[in-house]
Amino acid sequence: MMSGSRAVLAMLALLAVSLPAHAHSGPPFPIVTDAVRGPYTISIWTDPDATDNGSPGGQFWIVIGPSTKGDVLPADTRATVSVQAVGATHASPLRTSVAEPVRGDVTNQFGAVVMDHEGPYAVHVDVTGPMGQAAVDAMVDATYDLRPPPYMLAWYLVPFLLVGFLWTRLLLRRRTVGRGPSDRVHVP
Repeated sequence: MMSGSRAVLAMLALLAVSLPAHAHSGPPFPIVTDAVRGPYTISIWTDPDATDNGSPGGQFWIVIGPSTKGDVLPADTRATVSVQAVGATHASPLRTSVAEPVRGDVTNQFGAVVMDHEGPYAVHVDVTGPMGQAAVDAMVDATYDLRPPPYMLAWYLVPFLLVGFLWTRLLLRRRTVGRGPSDRVHVP
């Protein structure tokens, strides 16, 4: 009985530890790599998660560098990310986010937008700054986060814990029955 409660406690601890991991579905991937546009070299990385709750699940990292070696990117250079669903079945408005530097690094900027359904989206990134303006276009397919929620781990784990508990109980019962009077040898 004690081992069963320990197993339940271990399962609950595992669920508690796994909750923060639910927020991220995987690493971002590049949709544009080192595109030279005017005075900039631009790369776009994305994790395009669709959401139903209106949260900005479409995440974009814009990596900006000067196209000429030796130049330094000015601190007030900014990127703007815009997405719009493509296709006749899901017409949606243009959604825009002004990207912010990640940890103060102007060469790596992050913006998130709402992608409210699965499917193809047109992505447009504008870069503006003292060096000039540039734009890059790309396409991406938004998908829902396919990982099951953490509580499903418990749902799938319960049958295995139950079988393990019953098996252990059976083994313990066999051990105690094996030490009974029938195992003793009577010498006449």
